[in-house]
Amino acid sequence: MDVKLSKKGTTLVVRIMEDMDHHSAQYLRQKIDNEITKATIKNIVFDFTNVNFMDSSGIGVVVGRYKNVCKLNGKAAIVNANPKVLQIFEMSGVLKIIPVYNSLDTAISSMCG
Repeated sequence: MDVKLSKKGTTLVVRIMEDMDHHSAQYLRQKIDNEITKATIKNIVFDFTNVNFMDSSGIGVVVGRYKNVCKLNGKAAIVNANPKVLQIFEMSGVLKIIPVYNSLDTAISSMCG
């Protein structure tokens, strides 16, 4: 699983570089959780630019990390999801709890204040 993690202030940006399925979900979950616990992370942004497919285990990774940052009084956001991935989020109800933005900068600025 290829994932790029970066920090912008107290926000962890998770740029997922390939499709998300049950094979990659455990690795991704551990990698993100390790970063949240060792750093001063409060918010998380998932960048789906390079994701064309995601199954229910991918939804579990996103929702689980959302719950973790909520415990820290933080927020989560999704950016750059293609129509297929957005449809999966819509059908699963994720879009009722996690906002979607068209750009990383917009998502990060929405978490300030």
